[in-house]
Amino acid sequence: MEAENQTEVSVFLLRGLSDDPELQPLLFGMFLSMYLVTVLGNLLVILAVSSDSHLHTPMYFFLSNLSFVDICFISTTVPKMLVNIQECSKGISYLECLIQVYFFMIFAGMDDFLLTVMAYDRFVAICHPLHYTVIMNPRLCVLLVLGCWLTLFWVSLIHILLVRRLAFCTGTEIPHFFCELAQILQVACSDTRINNICLYVATALLCVFPLTGILFSYSQIVSSLMRMSSSEGKYKAFSTCGSHLSVVSLFYGTSLGVYLTSAVTHSSQRSSIASVMYTVVTPMLNPFIYSLRNKDVKGALQRFLSRATSWP
Repeated sequence: MEAENQTEVSVFLLRGLSDDPELQPLLFGMFLSMYLVTVLGNLLVILAVSSDSHLHTPMYFFLSNLSFVDICFISTTVPKMLVNIQECSKGISYLECLIQVYFFMIFAGMDDFLLTVMAYDRFVAICHPLHYTVIMNPRLCVLLVLGCWLTLFWVSLIHILLVRRLAFCTGTEIPHFFCELAQILQVACSDTRINNICLYVATALLCVFPLTGILFSYSQIVSSLMRMSSSEGKYKAFSTCGSHLSVVSLFYGTSLGVYLTSAVTHSSQRSSIASVMYTVVTPMLNPFIYSLRNKDVKGALQRFLSRATSWP
């Protein structure tokens, strides 16, 4: 099979989660349900926060952005998979694949960055409460979110431009249910050393550093809590971090699980199944975690739903 220039490759094949025809209706129903629950749950969080003036604070501003990113994150991969299952097809066009890679990297990175920014917000609130309103002013909050978006737009664009220079073989099959950069580099028919170097550097900068920032923030928070004499103050401070800690643990736990699964088993199918955890399950569970563990969000949701149901 001869390698062709990427401009001549019109379609890739996505292996998907299973080739069993009998499982396709089950997979379609399951992922459609998870997608609808994710969109509805995160949309409710956004509406509840925006409609309640008590939640117009930096922490909930970042939470609204996280919910919006989670909707976009799952919308990057699941709808195409549902279409392919419905049409009994594995094809995805070259352009669609690049677009999927681009937005997947942006939204996955935004999840990572927003969790880091939210950890910094909790650090300032607990360790420097008297200066919280001055430090976490609206201008800084907007600049932090805007800086995250701009950084990821350009980093993702660099990766896409590097992929554009690669050659692929006709009928290339991607061993995944969506176009992921690492999987695309593995099936390329040309030298990918520069791509891999950029991928490793980006992973270090966009994953390791944010995680380090989260760990540092919580180490300072724990140290500050240990110095508190009031048990009520400790409980109140910890309760504001509980939801965020749960989401951080879920995001990094599932991401690490995918990495370990692919490193240990070397099975693309098992790696794809594990990827469902952080690409689909995590965005779906985030609104439930915040609404169940956070009294403010739970109260805002109840008030919003009561107003919505009583609307004539």
